[in-house]
Amino acid sequence: MEAPLMHLALVGTPNSGKTALFNALTGSRQKVANYPGVTVERKEGSFVTPLGRQVSVVDLPGTYSLRGRSPDEEITRDVVLGRTAGEALPDLVLCVADSTNLRLTIRLVLELKRTGRPLMLVLNMFDIATRRGVTVDVVRLSEALGIPVVTSIAVRKGGTAELLRRTDEIAAQAAIPVQENRWQPLSVAELRATQREADRIIAATVSLPAKPDTWTARIDAVVLHPVAGLAILALILFVMFQAVFAWAQPLMELLSSAFVALGQLVHDTLPAGPLQNFLQNGVISGVGSVIVFLPQIIVIFLFILLLEDFGYMARAAFLMDRIMGGAGLHGRAFIPLLSSFACAIPGIMATRVIDNRRDRLTTILIAPLMTCSARIPVYTLIISAFIPAKQIWGWIDLRGLVMFGLYAAGITSALAVSFLIKFFMLRDYAPAPFMLELPDYKLPRVRSVAIGIYTRAKMFLQRAGTTIFSMMVLIWFLASFPLPPAGAEGPAINYSLAAMIGKALEPLLAPLGFNWQIAVALIPGMAAREVAVAALGTVYAIEGGKEAAEQIGQVLATKWSLATALSLLAWYIFAPQCASTLAVIRRETGSWKWMAVTFGYMLALAYAASLATYNIALALGAG
Repeated sequence: MEAPLMHLALVGTPNSGKTALFNALTGSRQKVANYPGVTVERKEGSFVTPLGRQVSVVDLPGTYSLRGRSPDEEITRDVVLGRTAGEALPDLVLCVADSTNLRLTIRLVLELKRTGRPLMLVLNMFDIATRRGVTVDVVRLSEALGIPVVTSIAVRKGGTAELLRRTDEIAAQAAIPVQENRWQPLSVAELRATQREADRIIAATVSLPAKPDTWTARIDAVVLHPVAGLAILALILFVMFQAVFAWAQPLMELLSSAFVALGQLVHDTLPAGPLQNFLQNGVISGVGSVIVFLPQIIVIFLFILLLEDFGYMARAAFLMDRIMGGAGLHGRAFIPLLSSFACAIPGIMATRVIDNRRDRLTTILIAPLMTCSARIPVYTLIISAFIPAKQIWGWIDLRGLVMFGLYAAGITSALAVSFLIKFFMLRDYAPAPFMLELPDYKLPRVRSVAIGIYTRAKMFLQRAGTTIFSMMVLIWFLASFPLPPAGAEGPAINYSLAAMIGKALEPLLAPLGFNWQIAVALIPGMAAREVAVAALGTVYAIEGGKEAAEQIGQVLATKWSLATALSLLAWYIFAPQCASTLAVIRRETGSWKWMAVTFGYMLALAYAASLATYNIALALGAG
């Protein structure tokens, strides 16, 4: 008879190496979703123990306690206690600890013991602790805690062997011992008493080196300097945006050539008619015009993942605390806002690390102003068409500089909106003091970064194959039907439903310099920002034929003025064109009101910014 599936739950404080252990155990056998009814990321995977037992493992959000002061803490608490609908009660809870910094994790272990669930402590990054002269008496620590304790080096091959062996031993028991649940939310006095007990256990079982490692302190003396640190942060962001163009360009050109060749193949193979038109101009020109930007999105994610693994993200949050505090933001808001550069949805979800609801709400309201990766196709298309590819001072790419300016505009506007929220809505509120544990620096691991990039690239391609594809089918249909009447002059698209809709909206958008084709692109762009690029590709391909499908950027340069291009860039800095983001705001805040507020203020900002940009550009002769 086959042994029943064993359920494990990974619990740990932030920066404990929990995700690295999860990746080491599950490899590619993992999936990412949300908990039922809650926009909290749920990572689940599976693995097989040396004795052949099937194990399911869920990676719970990082937490310092089970008190439930934030959605992350609530999820971890509820899964451990079996309160989450549709979630199996864990047969074993693995509490993952950074072996170089055990103080807060041991307190968490003492709190987890009160739940009565079978528990094991995993001392991760044990090799780093040993190298730094930290000695842990594993046997004595196990006796003091009354639970099994194993060591782990998640980033090294075979580094989880002891953990897998002990898991098999526990699973082989006829019945895994479960104790009575004695957990209750801890008061401040109980927390302090628990921390004192944790400190006593650490003092008896852990020996620290006489001369502590100073590399972290030496680096921090530079990167946390109030002036030099901010300059380094600005330089890192500047290099990141330069790399978006410089590193990704060869791969983008290769993808673009591949889609052009594929479109030509369809054109040469299929007879002229609706099917050829749909495949070449609707699918290949539309969806392909978005997929071609995948290398740039990978570059953005690569930088974010490397900075997270290296341990710099927490330093960046610390550096930005004073600036963000002046704008009414909590220092912890920096990490969710930086995550929003990749996508506003995980950025908004990451606001769960902010305990205070008003701090969290302010961050949610401004997160969509961060320049997410969905804007990259729009920005790149317009910048490539209208900004010349030349170097300033011999090494700065002008296009990359413009891209950096667009990101800076998004950041500046977010801080300005936050200040206004603080001034008008939360005038009597002072943000809570910023407390953050700074992890030691460590070299990023290729495996963890590769898995992270693969997961995000897969999600982007799935989006291209679902949301974007369905929008392209709709746009192609609207742009292709009804057919022009007999003897009609001009492009067939001028007689289509798309042209009718676009021309009905054109008077409203004409003050911004937008034509009816842009109006058509903005409508499906509400589903996802990058759909606008695909929509423009489809509309102009149908209007201009094969040459337009291959050279959409050149077509835009002949159809639009520079003032219109700049106006559209200004629109995309602010416009709330992402239905998924609005839905997440609704779910995270639990209110339609804040979703409507976000949509309304961003739309007003977009219109005002585009109107001002267009008229200023005309006044300067860019018409």
